[in-house]
Amino acid sequence: MTAMNRTSLDDVQDSRIDLATILRTLFDHKGMIAAIMGVCILLGVTYAILATPIFQANAMIQIEPKKIGIEGRTEINSKPLSVSQATTEIELIKSRAVLGKVVDDLKLYIIQKPKYVPGIGSYMARRFKPEHEGEIAAPLFGLDSFAWGGEKIDIFQLEVPDALLGEKMTMVIDKPDTFSLYDQDHNKLLSGPVGQTVEGSGVKIQVAALTGRPGTEFTVVRQRTLTAALDYQDRLKIIEAGKDSGIVYLSIQDPDPALAKRILNEVSRLYVRQNVERSSAEAAQRLEFLRSQLPAVRKQLEQSEIALNNFQTSAKSVDLSVETKSVLDQVVKLEGTLSDLKMKRVDVERLYTPEHPTYRGLMTQIGQVEAQKAALLKKIETLPATQQELLRLNRDMQVTSQTYTLLLDKSQEQDILRAGSIGNVRIIDNADANIEEPVKPMRKIIVLVAALVGLLVAVATVFVRQAFYRGIDNPDVIENLGMPVYASLPFSRQQERMDKLGNRAGNKEPRLLSVSAPTELAIESLRSLRTSLHFAMLEARNNVLMISSPTPGVGKSFVSSNLAVIIAQTGKRVLLIDADMRKGYLHKLFNLSPKHGLSDTLAARLKSGEVINHTEVRNLDFISCGFAAPNPSELLMHDNFNKLITDLSPLYDLVIVDTPPILAVTDATLVGRQSGTCLLVTRFGLSSAKEIEACKRRLMHNGILIKGAIFNGVLRKASTADYDCAAYGYDYTTVRK
Repeated sequence: MTAMNRTSLDDVQDSRIDLATILRTLFDHKGMIAAIMGVCILLGVTYAILATPIFQANAMIQIEPKKIGIEGRTEINSKPLSVSQATTEIELIKSRAVLGKVVDDLKLYIIQKPKYVPGIGSYMARRFKPEHEGEIAAPLFGLDSFAWGGEKIDIFQLEVPDALLGEKMTMVIDKPDTFSLYDQDHNKLLSGPVGQTVEGSGVKIQVAALTGRPGTEFTVVRQRTLTAALDYQDRLKIIEAGKDSGIVYLSIQDPDPALAKRILNEVSRLYVRQNVERSSAEAAQRLEFLRSQLPAVRKQLEQSEIALNNFQTSAKSVDLSVETKSVLDQVVKLEGTLSDLKMKRVDVERLYTPEHPTYRGLMTQIGQVEAQKAALLKKIETLPATQQELLRLNRDMQVTSQTYTLLLDKSQEQDILRAGSIGNVRIIDNADANIEEPVKPMRKIIVLVAALVGLLVAVATVFVRQAFYRGIDNPDVIENLGMPVYASLPFSRQQERMDKLGNRAGNKEPRLLSVSAPTELAIESLRSLRTSLHFAMLEARNNVLMISSPTPGVGKSFVSSNLAVIIAQTGKRVLLIDADMRKGYLHKLFNLSPKHGLSDTLAARLKSGEVINHTEVRNLDFISCGFAAPNPSELLMHDNFNKLITDLSPLYDLVIVDTPPILAVTDATLVGRQSGTCLLVTRFGLSSAKEIEACKRRLMHNGILIKGAIFNGVLRKASTADYDCAAYGYDYTTVRK
């Protein structure tokens, strides 16, 4: 295998290890992930239940091809409905001309609703089912100013000065059928009876109906018509069913389904009426144009008749020859056709460009008719002068007569079209709403989203904690600092329960795990430590063992007390000294009093033999910390401490001294000078590498060597499964996961 291939395989293996570590880390925090997801799901369910349901009203409108031209015909060769026309109609529906009228007609500029308790008020009001008309729910928690169900308000008229437009006002029921209105600063504006117009402070109001107990408050807002119209522009949704379909769907959402239906029906009605008015306006425009042309054409016809009569009288010629009459009929016919085509060109020029096929086709027809007319005019030139003039005059009279008749027919047609105009829009489905199934909140989706958000938040929390996590969870880190780990002690649930019981007043039960549960895995690990210490202390200068820790809370006292017990159980005489004269509490583990302790003998108040306490454990003696001393460091620096150790050390096989944390005070340094062996207790997930290194450096500066470390409180985690205590075949059922 080449070096390149090996490198590739190593990269793949590393990526797999990283993924496995991530999965194990998530598994280690499964409890926290489940808790966060549970809270998020609970919040999602709560919101889904308490949120005000929103209903949607729907309507359908058909937009037919628009009639164009003087004859009201559809566009030639056009599609039924172009996209641009549908877009235009949709914008017309949402115009302020329509929605502003809807706001005014339905008085949507008046916002009126009962005041509910935030969160649960509206939910309680929805759940209230009155047994009879006018029944009102009883207030909860003494909050009688809020609405709890059954309250109603209907304001028929509300006019306010400009300063109060858009501002929240509060209406309070003083007594049945009487109310008062207050502004935002709770200044009284007016008061009066229901059903009558009341004026005061520039406000004019008429309340049509008001139901509620005295003291119940309602929120009232008078908006500008434009503000309300713009709001409904955003809320009104209009879409086309399909391209060129001509079918438009309208929808609007509101907590009140009846109001949503009224709004949508009013929008549809006003839009259809506006469309009809637009169509009739176009017909009226055409009719006005035609009628404006009639007098001029009629006058021209009269002049043509007079000219013909005068010529016939002067020329004494009253008849046309058969050939001339035939030509005249053809010319008149072509003139009528040409006039009709020119009228159509007026409409086509308004709708199309000169390059449009419809316009070009019409111009081709006009050209053909004019060519035929020109050919006939050349034929007329061969006739006698009298016949030519008579033909011209007859032609002018008949063409003008035909034009007048056409204009008269078209004007009557447009008058009928204007009177019967129905527009190109019709309502297919009136507005309706499904009151049994609100569109919001979508409860299942909300709960699902809440669960996903909870999962994301939980995973992010885990990784953030890991990013800022500085506690050691691998004994190899301690080994890399040049400090051998003599034992890894698993966390004990039994000891945790004993500590909780021991904190209760009057509890006299022993709190030593080695006494109450000698088969615990943590105690088995201490027995392994006992064996290791036997060999580690063979070369020590004395039999004094100092046990300390970097910081408080790592279990140093737990280790020293239980280690003393299991060594004493082997038949060796053991003395346990609590050298923490500030916050020592080893005496509590043995149910002893702190009096007559180390501080007393160091202060020369008592002799060493007077402070030794015999415990219930055979071969184990104990010296408590004594009463709190104001100068513990000075007492340990005194020669009395050295003398105490020198006197007591020969009397025991092992002297264990429990000291305060190294980084907290200097007491451990003073004790370490008198000790032949020093052990450092670290805690899984709590002690950091920097703290351990700082302890080692501080003691080395004082000539004290830490023999090794004890890794306490190990939790079984998927990410640490390679080196936890289970790897040694022990039963791990008592270790907290």
